Amino acid sequence: MRLFVFFDLPTGTKKERSHATRFRNMLIKNGFTMLQFSVYVRVCKGQDMVSKYLDITMKHLPPKGHIRAMQVTDKQYERMHILIGEETVEEKNVGVQQLLLF
Repeated sequence: MRLFVFFDLPTGTKKERSHATRFRNMLIKNGFTMLQFSVYVRVCKGQDMVSKYLDITMKHLPPKGHIRAMQVTDKQYERMHILIGEETVEEKNVGVQQLLLF
């Protein structure tokens, strides 16, 4: 299962940039990897782990901006289409990780 966090945070002032940086660093500290700018994803083993990291994320929300979270199964993640650009290392390893889980 994957937990995605999408965000669009204001960065017009020094304080807003600080909030955005702290939020992004919190995601990285908690195992999220950057899929694209402002799109982070984390592998979770089950619903309990998704709930845990969703709670952690919600406890560290900046005061302003737009943030969305979405969970998808590994099967749904595998069906993601890359329209332009290259696969990340994580995307290349999806098939290998699936084999390791079974």
